[in-house]
Amino acid sequence: MWPLDPSRKEVLRFAVSCRVLTLVLQALFNAIIPDHRAEAFSPPRLAPSGSVDHLVEGLLGGLSRWDAEHFLFIAEHGYLYEHNFAFFPGFPLALLVGAELLRPLRALLNLRSCLLISVALFNSLFSVLAAVALHDLGCLVLCCPRQAFYGALLFCLSPANVFLAAGYSEALFALLTFSAMGQLERGRSWTSGLLFALATGVRSNGLVSIGFLVYSQCQGFLSSLMVLNPLRPLSKLMGSVFLSVFMLGLPFALFQYYAYTQFCLSGSARPIPKPLLQLAADKGYRIVEGNEPPWCSWELPLIYSYIQDVYWNVGFLRYYELKQVPNFLLAVPVAILVAWATWTYVTTHPWLCLTLGMQRSKNSKTLEKPDPGFLGPRVFVYLVHAVALLLFGGLCMHVQLSLPGPPADPRHPHHRRHPLLLRHELPAADKFHRPRDPAPGHRLRGGRPGETDR
Repeated sequence: MWPLDPSRKEVLRFAVSCRVLTLVLQALFNAIIPDHRAEAFSPPRLAPSGSVDHLVEGLLGGLSRWDAEHFLFIAEHGYLYEHNFAFFPGFPLALLVGAELLRPLRALLNLRSCLLISVALFNSLFSVLAAVALHDLGCLVLCCPRQAFYGALLFCLSPANVFLAAGYSEALFALLTFSAMGQLERGRSWTSGLLFALATGVRSNGLVSIGFLVYSQCQGFLSSLMVLNPLRPLSKLMGSVFLSVFMLGLPFALFQYYAYTQFCLSGSARPIPKPLLQLAADKGYRIVEGNEPPWCSWELPLIYSYIQDVYWNVGFLRYYELKQVPNFLLAVPVAILVAWATWTYVTTHPWLCLTLGMQRSKNSKTLEKPDPGFLGPRVFVYLVHAVALLLFGGLCMHVQLSLPGPPADPRHPHHRRHPLLLRHELPAADKFHRPRDPAPGHRLRGGRPGETDR
């Protein structure tokens, strides 16, 4: 499907090597280093385990820590507890597909083992394909194969690498998002919208991608004003914006409606195994059969907003506490990188930024050759996206989420190393401590709360 030119082939080889090394290292360190005894979500194992299951757990158990335990639980049992709805269904559904493909092995493996194998195989595949998709996107946006190449390599080596291997949704989200951006750059807006919508079903911050579609449509609208009556392009723009918002918002809305039917409508309860009922009683988890939660009576009953507020204390400046200084320090490198890139770009193209990327010079008749690399005009919308995510993450979310990308979004940090990349040439052959899961009413502070953006 993709012709393997030397640069793309090298990205593919490097991404596969990084993924294999990550899996080997997690198995090694999982065997020799005792696990931290955190009070994180740890449901009981219901299915009996055989010798092969113990082997799979020993080799791949390191992939099931922290948020991964939530995704594995949802794939195995469904959405039983209220706080499970912080995690969107796209990735658990993918794991279930993998488990079905491994059904011939069910005589040797229980469902959890099949899901663990699916995590290792699927996230390895997703992350490798995401690196290639990022390389292709970089070639389109930067018009500089050298920077696109190094950007893809840095993506494989970024701090988010561990989350791309573990049972998290980052790898699938990155693949869908990079692919959607690439399709949009090629002018295939419908394919791009579909991929963005699928990404929204994987992680909630896919909703932000509406901005890319709307920006592209506004560019087309301004271009058509030069030759057409403005009424027709305006009606087309309004229709396109409505369809974009509808398409990307539909997965989020359907998921919220599903939660509403489970907790707020009678007759939705389903049998829950006794050990999981006991876990809910011990930990204070709200289940479907319990009292109706307060968010059911809201004018707009969104369980996602309620979970972020009550369970993880997400809100404006809520994270600004003295004890969180170390986590702010973790986020400083990415914050400096984004600020540096923004300053460089704005000071180089002030008029382009003032016109929101629509006009490169005050003299519209002047033909200018676009700058290759990071300073190219097509980078503008990606830089705005990165700045918006960083500001929102720094003010309203748990700030250490900026470590893998601003915030917890594996999209843009890699190509922003422009001044460093300019000093290197491609090889000749390639030129072508997480806290416990709280009961309702208890706020979770500290740690790396990946649940804030699922």
